[in-house]
Amino acid sequence: MNTMLKGTLQVAALMVFSLLMNRLALLIHSPIPGSIMGIILVFILLETHVIRLEWIELGASWLLAELLLFFIPAAVGVMKFIPMLESDGIRILIVVIFSTFIVMASSGLIAKRIANRKERKVS
Repeated sequence: MNTMLKGTLQVAALMVFSLLMNRLALLIHSPIPGSIMGIILVFILLETHVIRLEWIELGASWLLAELLLFFIPAAVGVMKFIPMLESDGIRILIVVIFSTFIVMASSGLIAKRIANRKERKVS
């Protein structure tokens, strides 16, 4: 199958799955967003081999590669909050920097643990 068509179908399938999970979250009045529930469910389905990585890999890789584009509307939307940024901008900046550091540190530690675990399995 053509790579572009295959990737498009995979992205469409992921989007439909995301919409269904959002609808489910609304129906069951879940405090967890549907997108997070969907990520967890896709992870579980991949780990239990109900779905194969090849079925979504191309589309997911494209979505990850273009992830920055999905933040542009949010970044433009921040412009509506200029007065708040003028009054609380420093505090917001400190929180953003601190939370970024926390995410980077925890991601690094988790990646190191996973690498060590894989290294032990190979040995």
